[in-house]
Amino acid sequence: MAARWMIRSGILLIALVSSVSGAEQSVSGAERPNVVFILTDNHGAWTLGCYGNPDIRTPHLDQLASEGMLFRRAMSCNPVCSPTRATYLTGLIPSQHGVHSFLDNKYMMGPEAYYTLEEFATLPAILHSEGYVCGLSGKWHLGANLTPQDGFSYWVTMVRGSTSNFYEDPIIEDGRVRKTPKYMTDFWTDHAVKFIEQNKDGEQPFFLYLAYNGPYCLGPMLLRSAQNRHAEYYADKQLLSFPRDNVHPWQYNNLDYHNNPVSIRRVAAEVSGVDDGVGTVMQTLKQHGLDENTIVIFAGDQGWMGGQNGFFGMGDHTRPIAAHDLMMHVPLIIRHPNRIRPGESEAMVSNYDFLPSLLDYMGLAERIPRQPKLPGRSFAPILRGDDIQWDTAMFYEMEGCRSVRTENWKYVARREPDGPSEFYDMQNDPLERFNLYGQSQFADVQHQLEARLHAFFATYADPQYDLWQGGRSKAHRLVAPEGHPDYRPLRQR
Repeated sequence: MAARWMIRSGILLIALVSSVSGAEQSVSGAERPNVVFILTDNHGAWTLGCYGNPDIRTPHLDQLASEGMLFRRAMSCNPVCSPTRATYLTGLIPSQHGVHSFLDNKYMMGPEAYYTLEEFATLPAILHSEGYVCGLSGKWHLGANLTPQDGFSYWVTMVRGSTSNFYEDPIIEDGRVRKTPKYMTDFWTDHAVKFIEQNKDGEQPFFLYLAYNGPYCLGPMLLRSAQNRHAEYYADKQLLSFPRDNVHPWQYNNLDYHNNPVSIRRVAAEVSGVDDGVGTVMQTLKQHGLDENTIVIFAGDQGWMGGQNGFFGMGDHTRPIAAHDLMMHVPLIIRHPNRIRPGESEAMVSNYDFLPSLLDYMGLAERIPRQPKLPGRSFAPILRGDDIQWDTAMFYEMEGCRSVRTENWKYVARREPDGPSEFYDMQNDPLERFNLYGQSQFADVQHQLEARLHAFFATYADPQYDLWQGGRSKAHRLVAPEGHPDYRPLRQR
């Protein structure tokens, strides 16, 4: 039932550059590009100007998008930070890498700390083995935060995964814990610049993982006004791109932030703060003549909703766990001057497609891991400007909730005692307001998607991490069945 798209990177071109032959576009081993991977935290694509937001100022990201390839329909396969970051770095889904939800702080530091992806090949480890100098500046949240992992020689990160205050939360620098010395978004940017300047002479290519913990858009800090340089600008703005709607009955957390102008303005200011950092990084690359030989990727770890359909937050903030498109929809922009033609792609890609796509584009297809079998596909041909047949099919899981999204339909299945299944006509109901599950006229399509969902997980899920088949999680279960050690009865709203 899925539509099959014949896609070129020139779809909906914003700007054209001189054509580049396929031979010139391939990246040879003799001229390995630097890679800057900028990842944000709890960040819906809809908050950026280049994705159509009229209220939030993001000039540097808008420029990045105009100079690179913007993916209109990039999605994450989970709504929580630890699993999605694990997926970006491994190409595996949660039921393969075992990180189904956000990790407890006890795994970050202390006697129970351990690195949750130790057994897998990861992007930084692969690039390090290819001669790259690797640096992390920002959020890790994958365990053993005090110790550099996967070949990183530059390592500045956070103590925990959550953010309570961008001006006081503890960071790890030079192996020591201390309070952040400044606004954390600027702090990570400063270290990104430092890493670039340490490696600007090009003796080895570098991989910079700039993992902002902003804009974050969660927690009690949303009840306090922003303090960064954008706070004054947004202080009197209505920001109507954040819909004011009645709270959805499934909303479980974040009730104080709904329709709250303080919370909405705080989000806008933090998004603009991240945009400042992107501008500084891009200027640093240009200043040192590194601009043309650096692949810059900007992405979000998972989507985020700010009032749409009465939801505020991500899928883990609802009961039952939700699988709304905007909880998955992330920004994805990839820029490589004179090699990636500026434009937009409508291909629906997932964060589990990211690792094989980047390695393929870099001429490292032979380094794409073969075990465990990756569920993703390479969209590198889109970046090269080649024809590609791309089947719209995106799979998602959050503990007991799984879904499959095709071009025309979405099917959501749940193994939770209080969770209904869902079925949506995504062409006529893109906001997912009318649940068609169980209606006889759609029975054939619904059964086809149900079979497709089960076949996908039967193919890729590792039995030890397949929660639907009694497997375990490396993370605390957010919603566990009765009798499970993590079971907690739902509180009344």
